[in-house]
Amino acid sequence: MNKQQQYVLSTVEERGIRFIRLWFTDILGSLKSFAITPAELEIALTEGMQFDGSSIDGFSRDQESDMLAMPDPTTFQILPWRTGGDVARMFCDIVRPDGNPFEGDPRSVLRRNLERAHEMGYTFYVGPEVEYFYFRDASTTPEVLDHGGYFDLTPLDVAQEYRRETIMALERLSIPVESAHHEVSPSQHELDLRHADALNMADNLVTTRLAVKEVAMENGIYATFMPKPLEGHDGSGMHLHLSLFQDDDNGFFAADEDNGLSPLAYKFMAGLLRHAPEITAITNQWVNSYKRLVAGYDAPVYASWGRNDQSAVVRVPIPKRGKSSSTRLEYRSPDPACNPYLAFSVILAAGLAGIENDYELPDTEVAPHHLPTTLADALDTMERSALVKDALGDHVFEWFLRNKRREWDRYQHHVSSFELENYLPVL
Repeated sequence: MNKQQQYVLSTVEERGIRFIRLWFTDILGSLKSFAITPAELEIALTEGMQFDGSSIDGFSRDQESDMLAMPDPTTFQILPWRTGGDVARMFCDIVRPDGNPFEGDPRSVLRRNLERAHEMGYTFYVGPEVEYFYFRDASTTPEVLDHGGYFDLTPLDVAQEYRRETIMALERLSIPVESAHHEVSPSQHELDLRHADALNMADNLVTTRLAVKEVAMENGIYATFMPKPLEGHDGSGMHLHLSLFQDDDNGFFAADEDNGLSPLAYKFMAGLLRHAPEITAITNQWVNSYKRLVAGYDAPVYASWGRNDQSAVVRVPIPKRGKSSSTRLEYRSPDPACNPYLAFSVILAAGLAGIENDYELPDTEVAPHHLPTTLADALDTMERSALVKDALGDHVFEWFLRNKRREWDRYQHHVSSFELENYLPVL
């Protein structure tokens, strides 16, 4: 056993851990888990734990149901919302019984894309701004806790204690939070996570979503990452701050270039802009996601870039003075309900395509492409994309399209309250 595996075993014994939860996500990013006892831990670390993959939507056919969850010991953490502190977790990579990575495992999809970047000499870093809402409960008629606005403090922001508890929980999970504040909409909040390599950040985002919900539940309220829960107000986005490092150097920084961006950064940005419509189904995967991507609500609608253009999908933030490592691009379309493993995969693939194929930024005089305006539009665009298919692999690509077309079909058959209120009395 390696040192990290030995550390997990000794910590479980010394801290009296009674259960270890093995975590992974399905293709849509929903967290899945099963628990083992310390007696099974050594076998789990060295051989993996077998489970029925056919029970996970999008994983396997019945005749290929056996899967192994291989715990990643570097992700071992004791869960802070358990009163006794006797439950820990580890993220898992899903493999087939022969040891080969399972092509339907989102974490393995991201690993494969990161390995490609590594072969090109790059490490991909991500720093997200995670927005979400607190409501009184999970009712279909949301009741906000406050009517505060951007950066408001008490008495308009009544939820700062919930944010504080969440930050403390995340810090105990080794997830540093740079800042937190009330967002622009009533009862809306934001946590800004310190940047990390993309795999760790995807794990951190899955953990953060659970931590926010757990703390809310402990306080008798409900937290949601639904992109647009309130009509007439801004929705929840997840702006991603992106950079490529070459060893210890930020590949996006060039002191003598416009905007402080290197040619590498411009090529990466050109890739993001060219492929933005193709990857939107992954970064914004729900019918409701497209209620946020509309003009007038601080959300991107065009595949364009700028420093302060809120309708642009890529923004160039001003780096911290004298700190080249903070040079980055901000990709603004994703929402916090995406699967971060898949979203990071297609975003990275788009940027690398710009580098490999020497893309040029589009002429600012030319009208930019509009991002997809519905889930159906996004799926049609994705289906034609060789880049997305290659980044996700055939299994995830085909299953995602089938699943989301079913969702769109259900939505098409739904008669909304808007239709009843506007048409029933007059038609």
